[in-house]
Amino acid sequence: MQVDPRSTRFAAAVTTLILALVLVTGNAWLLLAQSVVFGLGLAGASPYGLLFRRLVRPKLGPPAQMEDAVPPRFAQGVGLVFALVGVAGFAAQITPLALGATAAALMAAFLNAAFGFCLGCETYLIIRRLMPAATP
Repeated sequence: MQVDPRSTRFAAAVTTLILALVLVTGNAWLLLAQSVVFGLGLAGASPYGLLFRRLVRPKLGPPAQMEDAVPPRFAQGVGLVFALVGVAGFAAQITPLALGATAAALMAAFLNAAFGFCLGCETYLIIRRLMPAATP
């Protein structure tokens, strides 16, 4: 499966805004909602990707090239883990854990949105190189 790389950057930009709002407001419910978005992205059904395809891509036209969808999906899974740790931190009233996990996810989303550097994607590729027999 292939993905438009502009879609992943769009999703990262929206995620950056949401996670920044979580840090400013301390809203655990908003972080939980972002966790659901990460889970859907992991399953290949990102709501932000759908928004991109319906609202943004028609204005831009087709991409110059498509990319493999597996690394961005892995990155969504990593984001999900950090978001769930943040939600657990909020639930347990461990504010440093909640804010630290949210900030880590925010940093990764910002890197992708601003610079096109997908930290989760790069991590996936490193793991794949280190464990070639374990990957398809």
